[in-house]
Amino acid sequence: MNLTFDFIVNKENNTILVTRAFDAPLDIVWSAYTTSEILDQWWAPKPWKARTKKLDFRKGGFWHYAMVGPEGEEHWALAEYLDIEIKKSFTGLDSFTDADGIINKALPQSKWTVSFEDQKDQTLVNFHISYDDLAQLEATIQMGFKEGLTIAMKGLDELLKTIKA
Repeated sequence: MNLTFDFIVNKENNTILVTRAFDAPLDIVWSAYTTSEILDQWWAPKPWKARTKKLDFRKGGFWHYAMVGPEGEEHWALAEYLDIEIKKSFTGLDSFTDADGIINKALPQSKWTVSFEDQKDQTLVNFHISYDDLAQLEATIQMGFKEGLTIAMKGLDELLKTIKA
């Protein structure tokens, strides 16, 4: 089955728009994006792994996690939840941090709105990612964001097959 995957960079507006379909019902896909036990299984692009330090999925809450490499190296991040509409969307600020959650202002920060659409046998997930300036957008692209996200989405596809069963 061929699943939708669009990745559009708009340098005039400092945004990335991603549209991705998943072959699973909305409830399961929503849980995959909002539950640390499931996020840890797919969010990082293989061979990396995501490891949640704390997830408090509510408006005003946050997700503090590390991307852990095959040699044990850690890259920390923090998503601060600004708004949540259950099973519809969530908006958050995404930043690189240290293990204590202190934001590294030298690295790109972005605002994400992730929305979910039930399409019978599939769920469509739309990401609207915005940056304060072009330099942050370009730095994110240079870090391999598209490639990493593509690998992670394939990992979620594989995981969803096991959850649906």
